[in-house]
Amino acid sequence: MNRNLPGTRALRTFEAAARHLNFTRAADEVGLTPAAVSYQIKEIEDQLGIVLFARTSRSIQLTPAGAVLFEATTDALDTLHRAAGRARRIARDSNQLRLTVGPRFATHWLLPRLPQFKAAHPGLEFTFDITDQVRDFDRDDVDVAIRFGAGTYTGARSHRLFDAVVAAVCSPSLFANAPQLKAPRDLFTHTLCYVNCKVNDVDWPNWRMWMDAAGERDFDDSQCVAFADSSHVVQAVLDGNAVGLVELAMIAGDLARGRLVKLFDIGLSPAPGYAYHLVYPDSSGEDSRIVAFREWMLEEIARPAQSSGDGI
Repeated sequence: MNRNLPGTRALRTFEAAARHLNFTRAADEVGLTPAAVSYQIKEIEDQLGIVLFARTSRSIQLTPAGAVLFEATTDALDTLHRAAGRARRIARDSNQLRLTVGPRFATHWLLPRLPQFKAAHPGLEFTFDITDQVRDFDRDDVDVAIRFGAGTYTGARSHRLFDAVVAAVCSPSLFANAPQLKAPRDLFTHTLCYVNCKVNDVDWPNWRMWMDAAGERDFDDSQCVAFADSSHVVQAVLDGNAVGLVELAMIAGDLARGRLVKLFDIGLSPAPGYAYHLVYPDSSGEDSRIVAFREWMLEEIARPAQSSGDGI
């Protein structure tokens, strides 16, 4: 008997359920209710005339037939995603460059410098994918990436840009009115802010780590203020009421203009060997758009640093 195959939406639901072996987690991923996922799986089973999952009161498992369909569905959806990504790139204007970049790098380093690039290359337009998630060049319709990591990516070229160094900073007003800031433990009485996040499964430096590096073992971090985004830390510091842990490269302009002051000669790197990299596919190495962006980025990185704004 000939049977119609399930549609793409139904197969995506099945793939998520088979991968998680949990209808609730699958529902969260595909934007349905668990009941709707269960109903859609039952429809596929009725449509194909096979049982996909062995269900108990506590768990579900793929049947042998379900495992066969799961493998084929995963391959088919991946092929469709990659084809759609390639099709979108072909359909885009040849003067467009799609860049995937993390929000911290985009906000604090790239966007302030972008007008200079556009002035030098007026015919090139950017579109952005702002995320810390690692994208697939084929599947996700991106041309070039700026990523924080070890710089080793299969099938891609990588250019090291600079390390991530996290240091303590404050406002000039706080620095001027707090002459007791002679040693790291003098910060114990101040409001201390930091970014609470992971990048590539690496914990971003926090005040406990910074104080350990400073040799202060009796530090109580229970009163530290955590933010999800570094821009909030910078704003709290600029308001003059807090000391923050931020990446020096992302606030170089604020340091040079005297809007922020670096405290102490202590800088933390999130992970050994990790840095920011410019990444693009091997096959795109001669793409004139990527060449122009790569050369501009490397020139910007190589520019002599302005006044660092070093504090005490």
